[in-house]
Amino acid sequence: MLAPLVRSGYVLRYDMVFVPRQPLRADLLAPGGTLPRAVPLDALVGLSALAVPGWLVQRAVLAAILAAAVLGAYRLVPARRTGTRLVAAVAYAWTPFLAERLLLGHWGLLLCYAALPWLVAAARDGSLPRLVLAAACASATPTGGVIAMAVTVALTGPRRWLPVAALNAPWLVAALLTTAPGRSDPAAVEAFAARAENWGGSFVALLGTGGIWNAHAVPGSRTGWPVPVFTIGLLVAAAFGFAVLRRRWPEGTANRLALLAAVSLLLAAAGTVPPTTAALRFAVEHVPGAGLLRDGQKLLIPYALCLALCLALAAERIAGRVPAGRLVLAGFTLLPVAMLPDLAWGAGGKLRPVSYPAEWTAVARTVAADPGPVLSLPMSAYRAYDWNPGTVVIDPATRYLPAPVITDDRLRVGNSVIDGESPAAAEIRTRLAAGSSPADPSIHWVLVQDGSAPAGPNLVPDGSAPAGLTLVHRGPTLTLYRNPGYLPSPSRAPAAVLVAYLLAATVAAAALIRRSIPS
Repeated sequence: MLAPLVRSGYVLRYDMVFVPRQPLRADLLAPGGTLPRAVPLDALVGLSALAVPGWLVQRAVLAAILAAAVLGAYRLVPARRTGTRLVAAVAYAWTPFLAERLLLGHWGLLLCYAALPWLVAAARDGSLPRLVLAAACASATPTGGVIAMAVTVALTGPRRWLPVAALNAPWLVAALLTTAPGRSDPAAVEAFAARAENWGGSFVALLGTGGIWNAHAVPGSRTGWPVPVFTIGLLVAAAFGFAVLRRRWPEGTANRLALLAAVSLLLAAAGTVPPTTAALRFAVEHVPGAGLLRDGQKLLIPYALCLALCLALAAERIAGRVPAGRLVLAGFTLLPVAMLPDLAWGAGGKLRPVSYPAEWTAVARTVAADPGPVLSLPMSAYRAYDWNPGTVVIDPATRYLPAPVITDDRLRVGNSVIDGESPAAAEIRTRLAAGSSPADPSIHWVLVQDGSAPAGPNLVPDGSAPAGLTLVHRGPTLTLYRNPGYLPSPSRAPAAVLVAYLLAATVAAAALIRRSIPS
């Protein structure tokens, strides 16, 4: 799956952006003008970059996700045969969910996916230190934190929710302090709704842990006509395995996990049914934080785990009743790979490392010598580069440059444009649309990424500097201007944000210490 990463460079695809040294900036700790969708993930990457180069961080994280998912499911399933554990491991680590989220660059969400078996095992065994450590890994993003909290409450009751809630403090505090409204564009509900991948429809796609909203993140094998048939067959088999799970786990644990799985499946499907779609639109538009539900398919993680466990136990049950039991287990182990063969070799080469042009380093050094807010033009959330062919990626300048970067936070999905939340980005769009210069007292640098997105208004085609700006760097694809009229303003993370990070780190460290002390 990750074989292409033996090559040098960085895999840059949709939301997956790694850079040589991601700066530990205040706006990455707690975005002041946008919602904290990558909190505390960006802080963790920035901390790791102090000691490890970005290319190594990316490979280590992706390998750890895959290894933790495999080993977690292998250990979690209450099996009596090694073959059963192998079925669970492959059924959980080789899924449409993992493939589609990986192709969409949602590696932060996949940290939650990889941590969930360990979280469930700790909850089942009543081990608080292990539970907190697993929840800490899962809570690298707000969605992962919410899932970790839901699993903790569902499997252990309200007794142990407090330390897990503390792990979510960084993004909760950042969300309270941001100037961006907590509400989102209701059009996002339909745009991010689960979609059909074949003749089986969207719900059958979800039953198979697929159904992501972006067609470009769907492996080609998911569109084949046999897929719905195999999906229904696996569900029927898994139903026989659930009875075994109930018998072998402590009383009520399997039922609670199954209930959580059912709720996650229904939430994932909510955007595809008119009555619940209307309710979601209302919530997203009026309830702060409800935007987490607009991409419901990402909530399938508990369902995917429950399905893998039940399928493995069904395979063990069948294998125990036939003479060729080992062949049955081998067949069930290979079935996920046979149904999704194009996940191999980096999803058919789509996870291909590339190298940043040298001028990115030159621009970063120039900005580092005189830090200040950077406006990235043309206004676009995602960029397409000739040196990163076949895909788009969220603007790398937001992580590469050692200064806050303003980009367009609107998102184009098909023919729809989903409104963003950043007041600063909205103000700049209005100013550019009116024909004004990008120069503004709040902007120190203007970076023009030639050919990376459709040209916006007020970009001078003949190469001359826009009014009020001074040319500093011109390269093959990047042009950097300085704004002499920039008026600096202090920018640092509020004390409450630092306290929230300290609280989360203290809880995780305490759990690690308790885990390391022999009982």
